[in-house]
Amino acid sequence: MELVVVGLPGSGKTAIGRRVAARHGAAFVDLDEEIERASGERIPEIFEHEGEAGFRTRERAAIEALGAPDESAKLTRVIAPGGGAIVDPRNRWRLFRGRRVVWLDVRPEVVAQRLRRSPTVRPLVAGRDPMGAVRDLAAARARFYGAGVRVAGVAEMQSVVDAVDTVVRAPASAGTVLLRAETRLGRLVVGDALLAPEVDAALRELGARRAIVVSEPGAWGAVGSKLASELEGLGWGAERVLLPQGEDAKRFSIVEAAASELARLRVERTEPLLAVGGGALGDTAGFLAATYLRGVPYIQVPTTLVAQLDSSIGGKTGVDLPEGKNLLGAFHQPAAIVADVSVLASLDVRQRRAALAEAVKMAALGDERLFQTLELAGPTIALGDTSATESGALAEVVERAAWAKVEVVLADEKEAGARMALNLGHSLGHAIEAAAGFGGLLHGEAIGYGLRAAARLGTARSVTPPERAARIEAVLDRLELGVAPLELGIETVLQHLATDKKHAAGSLRWVLPTADGYQIDKEVPMTLVRDIATGVLAGREAPVGAAR
Repeated sequence: MELVVVGLPGSGKTAIGRRVAARHGAAFVDLDEEIERASGERIPEIFEHEGEAGFRTRERAAIEALGAPDESAKLTRVIAPGGGAIVDPRNRWRLFRGRRVVWLDVRPEVVAQRLRRSPTVRPLVAGRDPMGAVRDLAAARARFYGAGVRVAGVAEMQSVVDAVDTVVRAPASAGTVLLRAETRLGRLVVGDALLAPEVDAALRELGARRAIVVSEPGAWGAVGSKLASELEGLGWGAERVLLPQGEDAKRFSIVEAAASELARLRVERTEPLLAVGGGALGDTAGFLAATYLRGVPYIQVPTTLVAQLDSSIGGKTGVDLPEGKNLLGAFHQPAAIVADVSVLASLDVRQRRAALAEAVKMAALGDERLFQTLELAGPTIALGDTSATESGALAEVVERAAWAKVEVVLADEKEAGARMALNLGHSLGHAIEAAAGFGGLLHGEAIGYGLRAAARLGTARSVTPPERAARIEAVLDRLELGVAPLELGIETVLQHLATDKKHAAGSLRWVLPTADGYQIDKEVPMTLVRDIATGVLAGREAPVGAAR
């Protein structure tokens, strides 16, 4: 068994870690000391000579050098990484999997006082007011530290050591939590093989009396049945409400039938629903939760890549009408979202590839690290290559795209302003999806065409720099999105575009990419839209090396 102790700089990771290791006769590894030993320089000197980027490269190498964890019953190693080591998703993937993680939670005020007295220079705090710097770090890193078991770090040292030791001696919990964030949008948990314990915890916090699983046949067979069985093993009674698969679930008649089933089960207003499935299932189950008894709680358990990194987040629920997609809906935030990357193993290549269109959208909105990850690892993720999972690339894409969306929605929960950014590629994408009958194309496949159109419109309107548009199209090429020609009539597509929800005062508000963000354009001429949409529908040849 191995233990990782995380927390803010000055939270006592080294002091506590050494004592816990000594108690068990285990080795103690201070990663900062390992970095200094390997480089021959003190950490402040590394920052001075190589900058933070250089230090983080050395930090990643030190974490890789730890190797595989010892999973025996006896504690053999305690690891104390630097306070910022766990900001990198790949570091957490390598550090946390197969190890127990403890978070020494110390109030920023206490940490600031400790840092003022400490002879050790902390580069990210040096030259700043310690109180303000530590508060900023605490807010930015809370979701990473929250992946560990929380131990209050402000107490007599022996008491803290005893509390950490209790975690060491407790039965091992299943799976790995990589991120746990408590937000106004509900709790977001991202991890590996953690569904049952996290859903169990969410149900208990909501005071549920049973698990009511709303799913569809594919997701039920792949994930829902096993989850329900595991919850029953934890003492929950489980009920099942099955909806049709895919977009067929997003009809008002389906919501009516499902609501009747909830009434038959005598579901009460305080009873949460478990939405187990992909984006379409989550949209419909969320709308059902928003409207049944004027609103019941629900927990999102996304089982597809597109649902984990996009559609389960933000509280937008809805069903389709013949006139357009999601024209009937409500804002209803889930109590929790539990994204378990292990359930994605059964997805086929088409689903994976299509889902990455939403990740490309978030990258195009300004997430440079996500952009780089998609350029380097996107094709292997699309193919379902095990290397993409084992390296942590898949988990990183889920986390980065999901959290980028959380930040946008937190700034504009009801789509009054900044949340419009999330519609990048969706105006024409939704129109193409509707023209294909909401069944001929997967959602992400349609969005791939929409992203190409947005990049080309942006260039034509002098909003998108040509090199930025070329980069967006290049990553779409590598992922083989928006490549094949579509046999859809341009007039049919434009007719559906006319019903787009993003119209205001008769004008369609286009979200267009800039060099590092987006801009809203309400003056795009329809002649230009027609020309570019026609070109996008014509497709383009996939380059050598695309994901197949």
